[in-house]
Amino acid sequence: MPSTDRPVVSRHGPQIVGVDTGGTFTDFVCHDDEGLRTHKLLSTPAAPEQAILAGLAALNVDPLRARLVHGSTVGTNAVLEGRGARTAFVTNRGLADLLAIGRQARRELYDLTPVPVPPPVPPELCLETGGRLAADGTVVEPLSDADLEQLRTAIVGCGPEAVAICLLFSFLDDRFERAVAAAMPAALFVSRSSAVLPVLREYERAMATWLNAYVGPLLQRYLERLAASIAPAPVAVMQSSGLTCDAAQAGRLAVHLLLSGPAGGLAGARAVGSMAGIARLLTFDMGGTSTDVAIVDGDIRLTRHGRIGPYPVAVPMADIHTIGAGGGSIAFVDAGGALQVGPRSAGAVPGPVCYGRGGHEPTVTDANVVLGRIPAGACLAGQLAVDGEAARAALAALARRLALGDAAAAAIGVLRLANDRMVQALRVVSVQRGIDPHEYVLTSFGGAGGLHVCDLAELLGLHRALVPQSPGVLSAFGMVVAPAGRELSHTVGLPLAALAATAIDTGFAGLAERGEAQLRAEGIASARIERHARLELCYRGQSAALDVDWTGDPAAAQAAFHAAHEACYGHRLDAPVELVNLRLGLRGPAAVLTTRAPAAPAALRPASRVPVHGQAAPVPVYRRTDLAAAAQIEGPAIVTESGATTWIAPHWSARVDNCGNLHLLRRDGAR
Repeated sequence: MPSTDRPVVSRHGPQIVGVDTGGTFTDFVCHDDEGLRTHKLLSTPAAPEQAILAGLAALNVDPLRARLVHGSTVGTNAVLEGRGARTAFVTNRGLADLLAIGRQARRELYDLTPVPVPPPVPPELCLETGGRLAADGTVVEPLSDADLEQLRTAIVGCGPEAVAICLLFSFLDDRFERAVAAAMPAALFVSRSSAVLPVLREYERAMATWLNAYVGPLLQRYLERLAASIAPAPVAVMQSSGLTCDAAQAGRLAVHLLLSGPAGGLAGARAVGSMAGIARLLTFDMGGTSTDVAIVDGDIRLTRHGRIGPYPVAVPMADIHTIGAGGGSIAFVDAGGALQVGPRSAGAVPGPVCYGRGGHEPTVTDANVVLGRIPAGACLAGQLAVDGEAARAALAALARRLALGDAAAAAIGVLRLANDRMVQALRVVSVQRGIDPHEYVLTSFGGAGGLHVCDLAELLGLHRALVPQSPGVLSAFGMVVAPAGRELSHTVGLPLAALAATAIDTGFAGLAERGEAQLRAEGIASARIERHARLELCYRGQSAALDVDWTGDPAAAQAAFHAAHEACYGHRLDAPVELVNLRLGLRGPAAVLTTRAPAAPAALRPASRVPVHGQAAPVPVYRRTDLAAAAQIEGPAIVTESGATTWIAPHWSARVDNCGNLHLLRRDGAR
């Protein structure tokens, strides 16, 4: 994916543009008649669309023929920073404290004097009404006209911007939730649990409904501003599942966008792995603010047990583990005199000290500059000149506080701490889940990932790694290649043996009808929509469930569940199997784009040689655009490109494949 920092004269074919807005950078990938072009800008957190419009102008995007796919952090940031919409929570009588009580799980099990945590919704905004169902769907308490009138009066009196409606067992019959929604003032953003997450477990369903209402107005306004500013180009948004959704629908289902950007990275990694013939990837996406780690095993792994900050999010989302360790993570000395790195970040403003934008606290990026892994002549993000002297001064000050010899000693400590945190995160998604990381290829992306990939591979005992072409914008590339789709679910809660195959098929048909209608509204023909039907099963009395593919035979599904349970937990039970939920994945066709290694002279020569701490001789620096297919580089070496730098450590070598990806191999123990 060649980069550009200048407008390119476009022709007349369609354009598809992926845009990933991160905490530090906003990344762009454009596919049109010119091929794949990339761009990178500092984000504008106060108004994210400003950086987007600037990048689209730099890429000469034509709204008359372009389609934009966007990964947004607007909703995520609103949740983490507590600045969502004022939201009222409506539930049945006696359940106003549902969100406050939660699962009664303590954050610190042995703390006898925990600090009280304020509930998500203050008591004055928790409202009760009628319309209560029993577990079998029968009416326990009706919803009267007087109830609706009283509720509407209370809503007007407390003045919310959004309303979250979650009535008991509404996934069985949503008529009461629909009636409550219809009674709300027209100006309010209304979120119904039967539309957001129609499954059992009232706390998780209520939390998802509240989060949807909490960030919905903010995200909807943002997407409307963005769509208006680039009209008539259509806008789609990356969902947390790695599938895209039309922006007009996305605003109403904001809770599905909370991992929008990181899911784009996994979609990009999956595409790159497919090009390289590698199905199993252990990924880490190291950006300016955080690092996301995950497993790709042929496809993106989804979870319904994710969290955003302190809140559980039970909607399907990519199974990603995030830590506050990125290139902009700030290094400091704590009250006990120990060195710490992150989670606080320098962000886009002022950024690391080496950006020369007013930062004074040393960061991981500054440590890489001091050690020479980011060459003095490099341009960060393709536009910012490295201020090496400022970075050295900041690390020297840190060294003095730690009583270390010099700036380099402090920089080594900073990188060791950052690497240790990232390795622990990689072990969380692999070793701690019974997955052998040696069966996967460590795949790094994000602007800072290539600087740490060899170190992390060595710490994990791995001998192979992969650095995609243009790794600094891989999340944006993933948005270009990701298909449109939906992940739908519905609760059944009956013994599997009591259900005929036709009854299960009828349930899936209802989900498919709803999801395919949404995809057809995005211009995708029904014949091009793929279905993936799964049953969520458990033994009767269990609270945890496992997914198995639905092939049309209940007996085969039960056998598959027994095998999956034994593989996961080491045993199987002689107990009835219950069908908890139907799960249906729908996806349209994905864009088929293939990157190519750039054309280059047969003789590979370094662009320069620079001193690197710990190396006896100057280290060669290669430009990524000079690396043709089959090019071979022996470490130590540095590979630079717009938006990213890769450090090839001693004892490592790199080979370029036909798609321009770097395959890294440790020489003393390759297998």
